[in-house]
Amino acid sequence: MIKFQNMVAVPHGAKIKSMRLVSIGLVCGFLVSYSWAAMAPPTEHQGLEVEVLGFVPEHSMVAQVGLKGYKLLLRKITINPGGQIAKHSAATTPTVVYVDSGTWTEGRDSGETQHSAGDTFIEDENTVHWFYNRGSEPAMAFVCDIKPAG
Repeated sequence: MIKFQNMVAVPHGAKIKSMRLVSIGLVCGFLVSYSWAAMAPPTEHQGLEVEVLGFVPEHSMVAQVGLKGYKLLLRKITINPGGQIAKHSAATTPTVVYVDSGTWTEGRDSGETQHSAGDTFIEDENTVHWFYNRGSEPAMAFVCDIKPAG
């Protein structure tokens, strides 16, 4: 049996089927949006402990390597369980990181990489990333970088 709905012939039961499809589409759209939001990079730091272990001041950087306006830093950075480091760029901050304990999960637009105790990695001019500690123990790394002296 065919009923007319808004002057278009619609088979009996088609309205219910199309409503089900719309409902399924809305649920799927919500889940995809929720998943995308859950995967969005963090915008703020949480659960961090940062300790400056040493630094080379600007005047020494100028005298030793001719680099004005910068200092060399050595820091111990701990990401506590559930903590995160916000998305940032290393375009002007060359960095070497040595993970001493735990696992730093590095996020990039291309995916994730696990850096565990004993791993060393660099942050070069093309690096844009963020970090999580998804483990149950603090994850600590030694970070050596060149930063503006200000």
